[in-house]
Amino acid sequence: MQVSPSKELLPYIKHYLFLDNTETALQKFRLFSDGNTGLVFSIKSKLISGINKYEIKEYLPASFLYGQLNGFKDLYSENEITLIIVVFQPSGINQLLGIPASEFHDSIIPVEDIFDEKITMLQERLFEQNNQIRVELLNCFFRSLISKKTASNQFIIDHSLNFIISNKGHFSIKQLVEYTGYTERHLERKFKECVGLNPKKFGNVVRLHHFLKLLKGRSDDTNLTTICYDAGFSDQSHLIKEFRKHTGITPTEYIYNSGKLTNNLIKRFPPLSF
Repeated sequence: MQVSPSKELLPYIKHYLFLDNTETALQKFRLFSDGNTGLVFSIKSKLISGINKYEIKEYLPASFLYGQLNGFKDLYSENEITLIIVVFQPSGINQLLGIPASEFHDSIIPVEDIFDEKITMLQERLFEQNNQIRVELLNCFFRSLISKKTASNQFIIDHSLNFIISNKGHFSIKQLVEYTGYTERHLERKFKECVGLNPKKFGNVVRLHHFLKLLKGRSDDTNLTTICYDAGFSDQSHLIKEFRKHTGITPTEYIYNSGKLTNNLIKRFPPLSF
């Protein structure tokens, strides 16, 4: 279930996600970049970040923040799980906390390392409530962060993000420089600070998810090559290379051999053999 935050939080938070998985057998999930930072509350049981050859499990914190991802991360569960995910806007976490987004890049960080002790209280209350009350609790918590933040000039980033997203990730740095009036070096620095990815890498993620959106809405007679060109990829081999870099699988595996839980979280089944 996806729920929007309160109106005043929309510049910082894209939406809240509520996911339940009742299976108790070992499950494998894959998290890949969608251009946003996320905050995960794992309510019923902890997720597992890895299992070594001796079957020793490495557990993730009960609640954690993940930054912009270079590629993908595999997560596992061995019990029923209930996940509450706060999906921030591309520069939302930087705007709320004033911490450079680059400090979270490709990392999973316990929430206690980022927020004050109120986050522990929030997690306990989320465990006890239904989803409607959970949304109210989340809104209240993040509204308190807005009241503490200092005003900052977000014009450059907002202007750039709107350009990249409206062009569905298909643009050149030269075009972005001409559109904004800022140098490439300045844009790179601001993106690293506010988003955690440089403009081109962020654009690649946007283009990938535009492809996934077209893939989801395709008709039965639309082939992969047509969607590939419509999404701005030069050819199918270019698409497969980019797709594999971000997700670790091919588009064919994504279509037929994975369960789609959210835009950037899939359940992995045994891989197809080619």
